[in-house]
Amino acid sequence: MADVTRRLFWRHLRGAPTSWVRHHVNGVVRHEGVGQSFWYRPLTAVLSEVPVDDRELPLLFHARTSDFADVTVQATVTYRISGPATAAERLDFSVDPKGGQWRAQPLDQVATLLAELAQQPALDLLARLPLTEALTAGIAPVREAVSAALGSDPRLTDTGVSVVSARVVAIRPEPDLERALQTPTREAVQQEADRATYARRARAVEQERAIAENELQNKIELARREQQLVEQHGANTQRQAELDAAAALVAAQAEAERSRVAAAAEAEADRLRTQARADGVRAVGLAEGEAEAARVAAYRDLPPAVLQALALRELAGQLPEIGQLTVTPDVVTGLLNRLGK
Repeated sequence: MADVTRRLFWRHLRGAPTSWVRHHVNGVVRHEGVGQSFWYRPLTAVLSEVPVDDRELPLLFHARTSDFADVTVQATVTYRISGPATAAERLDFSVDPKGGQWRAQPLDQVATLLAELAQQPALDLLARLPLTEALTAGIAPVREAVSAALGSDPRLTDTGVSVVSARVVAIRPEPDLERALQTPTREAVQQEADRATYARRARAVEQERAIAENELQNKIELARREQQLVEQHGANTQRQAELDAAAALVAAQAEAERSRVAAAAEAEADRLRTQARADGVRAVGLAEGEAEAARVAAYRDLPPAVLQALALRELAGQLPEIGQLTVTPDVVTGLLNRLGK
Protein backbone atom coordinates (compact mmCIF):
# COMPACT_ATOMS: atom_id res chain seq x y z
CA MET A 1 0.00 0.00 0.00
CA ALA A 2 1.00 3.62 -0.52
CA ASP A 3 2.54 5.61 2.32
CA VAL A 4 0.29 8.57 3.27
CA THR A 5 1.49 11.28 5.67
CA ARG A 6 -0.46 14.25 7.08
CA ARG A 7 0.57 17.91 7.13
CA LEU A 8 -2.29 20.14 8.39
CA PHE A 9 -4.96 20.04 5.72
CA TRP A 10 -2.73 18.37 3.17
CA ARG A 11 -1.74 14.76 2.60
CA HIS A 12 1.38 13.40 0.95
CA LEU A 13 1.31 10.11 -0.92
CA ARG A 14 4.42 8.16 -1.68
CA GLY A 15 3.90 5.15 -3.91
CA ALA A 16 5.90 1.96 -4.35
CA PRO A 17 7.80 0.90 -7.47
CA THR A 18 5.37 -2.01 -7.90
CA SER A 19 2.17 0.06 -7.47
CA TRP A 20 0.37 2.09 -10.15
CA VAL A 21 -1.38 5.18 -8.70
CA ARG A 22 -3.94 7.55 -10.31
CA HIS A 23 -4.96 10.90 -8.79
CA HIS A 24 -8.23 12.54 -9.92
CA VAL A 25 -9.39 16.03 -8.94
CA ASN A 26 -12.90 16.95 -10.17
CA GLY A 27 -12.69 14.28 -12.88
CA VAL A 28 -9.30 15.44 -14.14
CA VAL A 29 -6.23 13.20 -13.83
CA ARG A 30 -3.52 15.06 -11.98
CA HIS A 31 -1.05 12.21 -11.36
CA GLU A 32 -0.82 8.76 -12.89
CA GLY A 33 1.88 6.09 -13.05
CA VAL A 34 4.23 3.86 -11.05
CA GLY A 35 6.29 5.24 -8.18
CA GLN A 36 4.32 8.48 -7.83
CA SER A 37 4.89 10.96 -5.01
CA PHE A 38 2.70 14.09 -4.61
CA TRP A 39 0.68 16.32 -2.26
CA TYR A 40 -3.09 16.40 -2.38
CA ARG A 41 -6.13 17.59 -0.49
CA PRO A 42 -8.20 14.66 0.82
CA LEU A 43 -11.52 16.48 0.38
CA THR A 44 -11.11 16.81 -3.38
CA ALA A 45 -8.77 13.91 -4.30
CA VAL A 46 -9.87 10.56 -5.75
CA LEU A 47 -7.10 7.94 -5.54
CA SER A 48 -6.72 4.52 -7.16
CA GLU A 49 -3.83 2.12 -6.49
CA VAL A 50 -3.25 -1.00 -8.61
CA PRO A 51 -0.38 -3.48 -7.83
CA VAL A 52 1.56 -4.42 -10.94
CA ASP A 53 3.88 -7.06 -9.45
CA ASP A 54 3.59 -10.82 -10.08
CA ARG A 55 1.31 -12.60 -7.64
CA GLU A 56 0.80 -16.27 -6.80
CA LEU A 57 -2.71 -17.66 -6.52
CA PRO A 58 -2.91 -21.17 -4.99
CA LEU A 59 -5.93 -23.20 -6.13
CA LEU A 60 -7.44 -26.30 -4.56
CA PHE A 61 -10.64 -27.70 -6.06
CA HIS A 62 -12.45 -31.02 -6.46
CA ALA A 63 -13.26 -32.82 -9.68
CA ARG A 64 -14.79 -36.14 -10.76
CA THR A 65 -13.32 -38.60 -13.24
CA SER A 66 -15.13 -40.63 -15.86
CA ASP A 67 -15.48 -43.57 -13.45
CA PHE A 68 -17.14 -41.30 -10.84
CA ALA A 69 -14.15 -41.03 -8.54
CA ASP A 70 -13.60 -37.78 -6.68
CA VAL A 71 -10.14 -36.24 -6.97
CA THR A 72 -8.55 -33.09 -5.59
CA VAL A 73 -6.54 -30.85 -7.90
CA GLN A 74 -3.82 -28.65 -6.42
CA ALA A 75 -2.59 -25.89 -8.74
CA THR A 76 -0.89 -22.52 -8.66
CA VAL A 77 -1.52 -19.59 -11.06
CA THR A 78 0.97 -16.75 -11.40
CA TYR A 79 -0.55 -13.53 -12.74
CA ARG A 80 -0.01 -9.78 -12.86
CA ILE A 81 -2.10 -6.75 -13.77
CA SER A 82 -0.56 -5.66 -17.03
CA GLY A 83 -3.21 -2.99 -17.75
CA PRO A 84 -3.58 -1.05 -14.47
CA ALA A 85 -5.62 1.73 -16.09
CA THR A 86 -8.08 -0.82 -17.48
CA ALA A 87 -8.18 -2.70 -14.16
CA ALA A 88 -8.82 0.54 -12.27
CA GLU A 89 -11.77 1.21 -14.56
CA ARG A 90 -13.23 -2.32 -14.35
CA LEU A 91 -12.55 -3.08 -10.66
CA ASP A 92 -12.73 -0.99 -7.53
CA PHE A 93 -9.09 -0.16 -6.68
CA SER A 94 -10.04 3.13 -4.97
CA VAL A 95 -8.00 4.20 -1.95
CA ASP A 96 -9.11 6.15 1.10
CA PRO A 97 -7.34 9.53 0.70
CA LYS A 98 -7.03 9.97 4.45
CA GLY A 99 -5.40 6.64 5.36
CA GLY A 100 -4.30 5.08 2.06
CA GLN A 101 -6.23 1.77 2.45
CA TRP A 102 -8.38 0.12 -0.23
CA ARG A 103 -12.06 0.70 0.13
CA ALA A 104 -12.87 -2.74 -1.38
CA GLN A 105 -11.10 -6.07 -2.05
CA PRO A 106 -10.30 -5.97 -5.77
CA LEU A 107 -7.65 -8.69 -5.61
CA ASP A 108 -10.25 -11.12 -4.23
CA GLN A 109 -12.35 -10.46 -7.32
CA VAL A 110 -9.33 -11.18 -9.53
CA ALA A 111 -8.63 -14.39 -7.59
CA THR A 112 -12.24 -15.54 -7.92
CA LEU A 113 -12.19 -14.87 -11.66
CA LEU A 114 -8.93 -16.78 -12.14
CA ALA A 115 -10.13 -19.71 -10.00
CA GLU A 116 -13.33 -20.09 -11.99
CA LEU A 117 -11.52 -19.81 -15.32
CA ALA A 118 -8.90 -22.39 -14.22
CA GLN A 119 -11.37 -24.91 -12.77
CA GLN A 120 -13.62 -25.20 -15.79
CA PRO A 121 -11.10 -26.74 -18.29
CA ALA A 122 -9.67 -28.96 -15.55
CA LEU A 123 -13.14 -30.27 -14.66
CA ASP A 124 -13.99 -30.88 -18.31
CA LEU A 125 -10.77 -32.76 -18.94
CA LEU A 126 -10.88 -34.92 -15.81
CA ALA A 127 -14.51 -35.84 -16.52
CA ARG A 128 -13.29 -37.63 -19.67
CA LEU A 129 -10.41 -39.51 -17.99
CA PRO A 130 -10.59 -42.62 -15.80
CA LEU A 131 -9.12 -42.43 -12.33
CA THR A 132 -5.93 -44.34 -13.02
CA GLU A 133 -5.14 -42.30 -16.12
CA ALA A 134 -5.96 -39.05 -14.32
CA LEU A 135 -3.59 -39.96 -11.51
CA THR A 136 -0.77 -41.24 -13.68
CA ALA A 137 -0.84 -38.97 -16.75
CA GLY A 138 -3.39 -36.28 -16.01
CA ILE A 139 -1.13 -33.55 -14.60
CA ALA A 140 0.35 -32.46 -17.91
CA PRO A 141 -2.97 -32.38 -19.86
CA VAL A 142 -4.67 -30.49 -17.03
CA ARG A 143 -1.83 -27.96 -16.89
CA GLU A 144 -1.95 -27.42 -20.65
CA ALA A 145 -5.73 -27.04 -20.61
CA VAL A 146 -5.64 -24.52 -17.74
CA SER A 147 -2.83 -22.51 -19.35
CA ALA A 148 -4.65 -22.43 -22.69
CA ALA A 149 -7.93 -21.39 -21.08
CA LEU A 150 -6.37 -18.61 -19.01
CA GLY A 151 -4.26 -17.34 -21.87
CA SER A 152 -7.14 -16.99 -24.34
CA ASP A 153 -9.99 -15.83 -22.10
CA PRO A 154 -11.24 -12.34 -23.17
CA ARG A 155 -12.47 -11.44 -19.71
CA LEU A 156 -8.93 -11.37 -18.36
CA THR A 157 -7.82 -9.19 -21.26
CA ASP A 158 -10.72 -6.82 -20.74
CA THR A 159 -9.84 -6.62 -17.03
CA GLY A 160 -6.17 -5.98 -17.74
CA VAL A 161 -4.96 -9.22 -16.08
CA SER A 162 -2.26 -11.35 -17.71
CA VAL A 163 -1.46 -14.93 -16.67
CA VAL A 164 2.26 -15.58 -16.42
CA SER A 165 2.11 -19.33 -15.79
CA ALA A 166 -0.13 -22.10 -14.52
CA ARG A 167 1.17 -25.12 -12.62
CA VAL A 168 -0.64 -28.24 -11.51
CA VAL A 169 1.09 -29.57 -8.43
CA ALA A 170 -0.88 -32.74 -7.75
CA ILE A 171 -4.03 -34.69 -8.51
CA ARG A 172 -4.99 -36.88 -5.57
CA PRO A 173 -8.02 -39.07 -4.85
CA GLU A 174 -9.81 -39.35 -1.52
CA PRO A 175 -7.71 -40.78 1.32
CA ASP A 176 -9.60 -44.11 1.47
CA LEU A 177 -9.46 -44.52 -2.30
CA GLU A 178 -5.80 -43.53 -2.35
CA ARG A 179 -4.99 -46.15 0.26
CA ALA A 180 -6.96 -48.73 -1.74
CA LEU A 181 -5.04 -47.80 -4.89
CA GLN A 182 -1.79 -47.98 -3.01
CA THR A 183 -2.60 -51.45 -1.68
CA PRO A 184 -1.46 -53.41 -4.81
CA THR A 185 1.74 -51.39 -4.93
CA ARG A 186 2.28 -51.91 -1.24
CA GLU A 187 1.56 -55.61 -1.61
CA ALA A 188 3.96 -55.82 -4.54
CA VAL A 189 6.59 -53.95 -2.58
CA GLN A 190 5.94 -56.16 0.44
CA GLN A 191 6.18 -59.28 -1.71
CA GLU A 192 9.42 -58.01 -3.17
CA ALA A 193 10.61 -57.29 0.35
CA ASP A 194 9.55 -60.78 1.43
CA ARG A 195 11.37 -62.31 -1.53
CA ALA A 196 14.43 -60.28 -0.64
CA THR A 197 14.08 -61.41 2.98
CA TYR A 198 13.69 -65.05 1.96
CA ALA A 199 16.60 -64.76 -0.43
CA ARG A 200 18.67 -63.15 2.30
CA ARG A 201 17.71 -65.90 4.71
CA ALA A 202 18.49 -68.54 2.09
CA ARG A 203 21.86 -66.93 1.48
CA ALA A 204 22.40 -66.78 5.23
CA VAL A 205 21.54 -70.50 5.58
CA GLU A 206 23.80 -71.32 2.64
CA GLN A 207 26.57 -69.28 4.18
CA GLU A 208 26.03 -70.94 7.54
CA ARG A 209 26.18 -74.35 5.85
CA ALA A 210 29.35 -73.34 4.05
CA ILE A 211 30.76 -72.05 7.34
CA ALA A 212 29.83 -75.33 9.08
CA GLU A 213 31.44 -77.32 6.26
CA ASN A 214 34.53 -75.17 6.48
CA GLU A 215 34.64 -75.66 10.24
CA LEU A 216 34.26 -79.43 9.78
CA GLN A 217 36.98 -79.46 7.14
CA ASN A 218 39.15 -77.41 9.46
CA LYS A 219 38.54 -79.88 12.30
CA ILE A 220 39.36 -82.82 10.01
CA GLU A 221 42.48 -81.07 8.80
CA LEU A 222 43.45 -80.22 12.37
CA ALA A 223 42.90 -83.86 13.43
CA ARG A 224 44.99 -85.08 10.50
CA ARG A 225 47.73 -82.64 11.31
CA GLU A 226 47.52 -83.58 14.98
CA GLN A 227 47.92 -87.25 13.99
CA GLN A 228 50.89 -86.32 11.84
CA LEU A 229 52.24 -84.33 14.75
CA VAL A 230 51.84 -87.31 17.11
CA GLU A 231 53.45 -89.64 14.58
CA GLN A 232 56.23 -87.18 13.98
CA HIS A 233 56.64 -86.70 17.73
CA GLY A 234 56.89 -90.53 18.18
CA ALA A 235 59.36 -90.78 15.34
CA ASN A 236 61.34 -87.92 16.83
CA THR A 237 61.27 -89.60 20.26
CA GLN A 238 62.37 -92.91 18.77
CA ARG A 239 65.07 -91.18 16.79
CA GLN A 240 66.15 -89.32 19.91
CA ALA A 241 66.26 -92.60 21.86
CA GLU A 242 68.31 -94.22 19.11
CA LEU A 243 70.66 -91.28 19.07
CA ASP A 244 70.88 -91.33 22.87
CA ALA A 245 71.58 -95.09 22.81
CA ALA A 246 74.21 -94.63 20.11
CA ALA A 247 75.73 -91.78 22.07
CA ALA A 248 75.67 -93.89 25.26
CA LEU A 249 77.27 -96.78 23.38
CA VAL A 250 79.95 -94.53 22.00
CA ALA A 251 80.44 -93.03 25.46
CA ALA A 252 80.64 -96.52 27.02
CA GLN A 253 83.10 -97.68 24.37
CA ALA A 254 85.12 -94.54 24.90
CA GLU A 255 85.00 -95.03 28.66
CA ALA A 256 86.01 -98.70 28.29
CA GLU A 257 88.82 -97.75 25.94
CA ARG A 258 89.83 -95.01 28.30
CA SER A 259 89.73 -97.44 31.24
CA ARG A 260 91.72 -100.01 29.25
CA VAL A 261 94.27 -97.46 28.22
CA ALA A 262 94.40 -96.16 31.79
CA ALA A 263 94.79 -99.70 33.17
CA ALA A 264 97.51 -100.47 30.62
CA ALA A 265 99.19 -97.21 31.44
CA GLU A 266 98.84 -97.89 35.17
CA ALA A 267 100.23 -101.44 34.73
CA GLU A 268 103.11 -100.11 32.67
CA ALA A 269 103.68 -97.43 35.26
CA ASP A 270 103.61 -100.03 38.06
CA ARG A 271 106.01 -102.20 36.10
CA LEU A 272 108.26 -99.26 35.50
CA ARG A 273 108.01 -98.22 39.14
CA THR A 274 108.76 -101.82 40.26
CA GLN A 275 111.62 -102.06 37.83
CA ALA A 276 112.83 -98.67 38.93
CA ARG A 277 112.58 -99.67 42.57
CA ALA A 278 114.36 -102.96 41.82
CA ASP A 279 117.00 -101.09 39.86
CA GLY A 280 117.25 -98.61 42.69
CA VAL A 281 117.53 -101.31 45.30
CA ARG A 282 120.07 -103.11 43.18
CA ALA A 283 121.97 -99.93 42.64
CA VAL A 284 121.76 -99.08 46.33
CA GLY A 285 122.90 -102.62 47.20
CA LEU A 286 125.70 -102.36 44.72
CA ALA A 287 126.58 -98.93 46.05
CA GLU A 288 126.43 -100.14 49.61
CA GLY A 289 128.43 -103.22 48.70
CA GLU A 290 130.99 -101.13 46.94
CA ALA A 291 131.01 -98.68 49.85
CA GLU A 292 131.34 -101.52 52.31
CA ALA A 293 134.04 -103.08 50.18
CA ALA A 294 135.78 -99.74 50.02
CA ARG A 295 135.42 -99.28 53.75
CA VAL A 296 136.67 -102.82 54.41
CA ALA A 297 139.52 -102.16 52.03
CA ALA A 298 140.26 -98.96 53.89
CA TYR A 299 140.16 -100.68 57.28
CA ARG A 300 142.24 -103.54 56.01
CA ASP A 301 145.45 -101.59 55.85
CA LEU A 302 144.95 -99.71 59.14
CA PRO A 303 146.90 -100.66 62.27
CA PRO A 304 144.95 -102.42 65.06
CA ALA A 305 145.12 -99.46 67.42
CA VAL A 306 143.41 -97.24 64.91
CA LEU A 307 140.77 -99.83 64.33
CA GLN A 308 140.15 -100.06 68.06
CA ALA A 309 139.83 -96.31 68.34
CA LEU A 310 137.40 -96.23 65.48
CA ALA A 311 135.41 -99.01 67.10
CA LEU A 312 135.29 -97.14 70.37
CA ARG A 313 134.10 -94.01 68.60
CA GLU A 314 131.43 -96.01 66.79
CA LEU A 315 130.46 -97.63 70.04
CA ALA A 316 130.32 -94.30 71.80
CA GLY A 317 127.95 -93.05 69.20
CA GLN A 318 125.63 -96.01 69.77
CA LEU A 319 125.60 -95.85 73.57
CA PRO A 320 122.58 -94.31 75.39
CA GLU A 321 122.85 -91.10 77.39
CA ILE A 322 124.57 -91.68 80.72
CA GLY A 323 123.51 -89.42 83.57
CA GLN A 324 125.79 -90.87 86.28
CA LEU A 325 128.73 -93.25 85.90
CA THR A 326 129.92 -95.41 88.74
CA VAL A 327 133.26 -97.00 88.13
CA THR A 328 134.04 -100.01 90.22
CA PRO A 329 137.29 -101.84 90.41
CA ASP A 330 135.74 -104.73 88.58
CA VAL A 331 134.79 -102.56 85.64
CA VAL A 332 138.23 -101.02 85.47
CA THR A 333 139.85 -104.35 85.67
CA GLY A 334 137.70 -105.83 82.93
CA LEU A 335 138.26 -102.81 80.72
CA LEU A 336 141.90 -102.92 81.16
CA ASN A 337 141.96 -106.57 80.38
CA ARG A 338 140.06 -105.86 77.13
CA LEU A 339 142.37 -103.06 76.26
CA GLY A 340 145.25 -105.26 76.93
CA LYS A 341 143.99 -107.86 74.63
